[in-house]
Amino acid sequence: MTRFRRLIPLVLAAFAAVSLSVGPLQADERRITVVGEGGVSAAPDMAMIQIGVSEEAPTAAEALRAMSAAGESILARLTEAGVESRDIQTSGLTLRPRYQSRVDREAPEITGFVAETRFGVSVRDLAGLGTILDSVVTEGGANTLQSVEFTLSDLRPMRDAARRDAVADGRAKAELFAEAAGVTLGALLTLNEDSGGFVPAPMMEMRMMDAASGSVPVAEGEVTIEVRVTMVYAIAQ
Repeated sequence: MTRFRRLIPLVLAAFAAVSLSVGPLQADERRITVVGEGGVSAAPDMAMIQIGVSEEAPTAAEALRAMSAAGESILARLTEAGVESRDIQTSGLTLRPRYQSRVDREAPEITGFVAETRFGVSVRDLAGLGTILDSVVTEGGANTLQSVEFTLSDLRPMRDAARRDAVADGRAKAELFAEAAGVTLGALLTLNEDSGGFVPAPMMEMRMMDAASGSVPVAEGEVTIEVRVTMVYAIAQ
């Protein structure tokens, strides 16, 4: 019995130590965490295209010469269309053999060579995009078109606007949660940007680029920048 009585103060002291350590932790957890989302859309003012040519010939040298000639013709058409040299960049150059399988299970036979080149082109005059695409294909000899991406020459104003919208959205959510929980919203403790990017949003109407001349029809659509932020608010005492 005496030994049991001696243990009681030790147990009480242990519980007291635990309650003291938990107290500050609970105070720190008096927070409201929200995710704010913002997005801004605008019509693009430039396009990024990936266009090129692929040529096949019996020998590697012949394939390379044919590809080079077509590549020079593509560059000439782009220059004639008013595309500046700073907006044209070679984005790929390959030369590979063409194989044909054999029925006798021997090693595949090389039947020719394929040479390919690609150009990344920034088109800043969207009104002429369809005409440019038509020209490099029908006159320049381009036979590959990998992508057409619409964008903006200056993304900063849109991104900043999307950030403001995201912060305002997060603040509104935090105020709503505080009101619903019956507490007072305190100071903003942390704010972190989670992600941001482009989201294509097609327009309702397709615009035909110089349809009378038979140029390629192009739908510009819209460019959307989305931003997400995580905001942590204190709950006022």
